[in-house]
Amino acid sequence: MRSSSQSAEQGGSGPVDPAARPVRRTFTAEYKAAIVAEYEAAPHGEKSAVLRREGLFHSHVQEWTGARAGRATSAGVAPVSSSTTASRLSRAERETDRLRAENARLNARLAQTRAALAIMGKAHELLASLAESSDTPPSSTR
Repeated sequence: MRSSSQSAEQGGSGPVDPAARPVRRTFTAEYKAAIVAEYEAAPHGEKSAVLRREGLFHSHVQEWTGARAGRATSAGVAPVSSSTTASRLSRAERETDRLRAENARLNARLAQTRAALAIMGKAHELLASLAESSDTPPSSTR
């Protein structure tokens, strides 16, 4: 018994995958530098046009800009004593950044919850006052 890949290779009428696996794009350092320079030089309203024309996302440019900035600082005056110390530092910095972001997210959620509780309290007071006013018997107009 032949597999479907063997029958497709030999001209058989086996099932063919219509959605071939896409190939991941790779970019040269020169291309990245040119796109980052063009993106940074573009006026505010035209930055997205550069991305659309090249079929890129903003995250590509952010990553490439960060990598370029990282190379510039590593070639600067302050030498790194060892790569393990730098990686530990960067791990600690990443953890600090993550915790700060989580703290900001939780503070925003707490503020939202407090605002919702304040609104619920006011709605409760309004409903209680409406219930009290409806408890009094209406005066007869006859």
